[in-house]
Amino acid sequence: MSTQGHHHQIDNIEFNVADIARSKAFYGQVFGWTFIDYGPGYTEFRDGRLAGGFTTDGPVRAGGPLVILYSNELEATLRRVVDAGARISKETFSFPGGRRFHFVDPDGYELAVWTADQEAG
Repeated sequence: MSTQGHHHQIDNIEFNVADIARSKAFYGQVFGWTFIDYGPGYTEFRDGRLAGGFTTDGPVRAGGPLVILYSNELEATLRRVVDAGARISKETFSFPGGRRFHFVDPDGYELAVWTADQEAG
C-alpha cells in the first residue's frame, strides 16, 4: 500500500481472486502492471498511478474489488465510521506494515481503512 499523507483518501483497491498467478499473468499482459509478492496469498500490483492487491484471503467478490482508504488516525476513523451508522465487518487486524479494519456502509458496500505502522512510516 502507498505511504502516509493521504488521510481519508482512496489509497488501494484489493481484488479477491481464485488464482494469483493467473491474475498476475492477465493484468501484466493486458495492462503492463508490475507486482510484488508478499507471500503465497497476497500480491501487490502497481499500474503506474494506483497500487492495489490480489488476495486469496476470502471469496471472489462478483460485485467488485475492495476499496481501501488511508487514515492517519485509524481508531478515530473507526469511531467515526461506527458513529455514522456503518457496521464493522472485520475488526482491526495487523499485517506487515500496518493495521486495518473493514466496514459495510448503509447501502451494503464493504470498504476498508488502513494505517501504516509508526515504525514503517
